[in-house]
Order: sequence, then C-alpha cells, then structure tokens
Amino acid sequence: MKELKGGGSGLEARGLSRQTTAGKWLLHDVFLALRPGDRAAVNGPSGSGKTVLLRALAGLDPVVSGQLLWNGNLVSGNDMSCYRSYVIYLHQRPMLHEGTVEENLVRPFTLSVHQGKSFDRVRVLKWLERIGKSPDFLELSTTKLSGGESQLVALLRALQLEPTVLLLDEPTAALDEKSSMAIEKIVNEWQASEMTRRSYVWVSHDMVQLGRVANKYWFLDQGSVREHADLPERKS
Repeated sequence: MKELKGGGSGLEARGLSRQTTAGKWLLHDVFLALRPGDRAAVNGPSGSGKTVLLRALAGLDPVVSGQLLWNGNLVSGNDMSCYRSYVIYLHQRPMLHEGTVEENLVRPFTLSVHQGKSFDRVRVLKWLERIGKSPDFLELSTTKLSGGESQLVALLRALQLEPTVLLLDEPTAALDEKSSMAIEKIVNEWQASEMTRRSYVWVSHDMVQLGRVANKYWFLDQGSVREHADLPERKS
C-alpha cells in the first residue's frame, strides 16, 4: 500500500464473501462503501451475519473472495496492523486484559503502531464523569466488571486511540438507557469533531437507537447487504 492514512475516500468492500466449512454463505458478494462523515446503521435478523460483516471489514477473519480498500488502496496482509489502528472493531462482549481498568486503557500505547500517542487521564476522567462513573472506576479490576462496564472500557480504549473508523457491534446492549444515551453522545461528538475524516458502523437491534445515531442504513439478510435511504421499518 503506497500510503496508509486516516483520511481520504474511506473504506470499501468489494465482493466480500465468506463460507462455513459446510458451504453455507455467511457473507455473499458484499459491496459497500463507508465514506468520511458516514454514520452507518446495520440491522437484520439474528444470525444474518452482522458480526461476521464487521469482523470482515476489520480484517479480522479470512474471506474466500473479495477485497478491502482503504483510501482507494488495496489492503494486504502486510498492511493489517496499521490498517487496524485506523479501523477499530468493538465486539459486543469485549476481551479485557487482567489488571485494572486504567492498565487496560494504557496498554495500547505500548504498541509500536500507536507510537507518538499517549494516555490522557484527564480526557478519560471527563468521559467517565459523563457516563456516571467516578475516578475510582479506573482502579477496579477488570475481573470485577459487569458486561456493560466491560463495554464501556473497550469503547474508551478505542476512542482514546483516535481511530478513523469505529465498527460498533451492539456497543450499548448491556447498558441501561441513561448510559446508552451518554455513549451515543460521546461517539457522535467524536465523529462530528472531525466530520471530514471519521465515520462509524453501528450494529443494533434497537431501531429507535439506529434512527438517532445513523445517516445511512444497511440491512443484512442471509449474508447479503442492501442499502436503504431510511430504516426499512420506518417507511410508510
């Protein structure tokens, strides 16, 4: 890849396909484009491939055919570490390292791909305050966190790295309504602060939430993606 930067024309999938060993299509000939400024919603029946799609866009799982392009350039195996510093996937059930919350937030900055970045404790504390967490939350062991608290830590860990694209897999599924609304605002402010560079994909079963957080809509069914001008269920 000649140049791997966080701006430009965004992320494209061209003909992405993935099968099970039994030959079932998990993704089938998926074409989509996520441009800077896009806030894309993904909805579809359980088992339709939403998580598979996000993991494929993040370059985390192998595909049987198709290509990922970043700013018009083909993403190859040698590019993946750098690509994933710009395009970050957040699993619905995130994996945290053993230790405190703060240790988990600091850990990514030890990686060479994030050289030049540093942990900003003040910024993290401001985020925690908005979510209703005290500074003591940073000292908690990750083994003591609830599912919702683990989601919060994973999201803050990603946001502090200043990615260009967030791939959000049910990021508020384990949170109460107040916390969910706070997370929506934080993510939208992150994206709006650099509208010409940043975008996200948000998977949710909550159609009301998707109506709040998205400006484009992808419906996934049996591994195929259809784009809509609005949420299908909201059409008259």
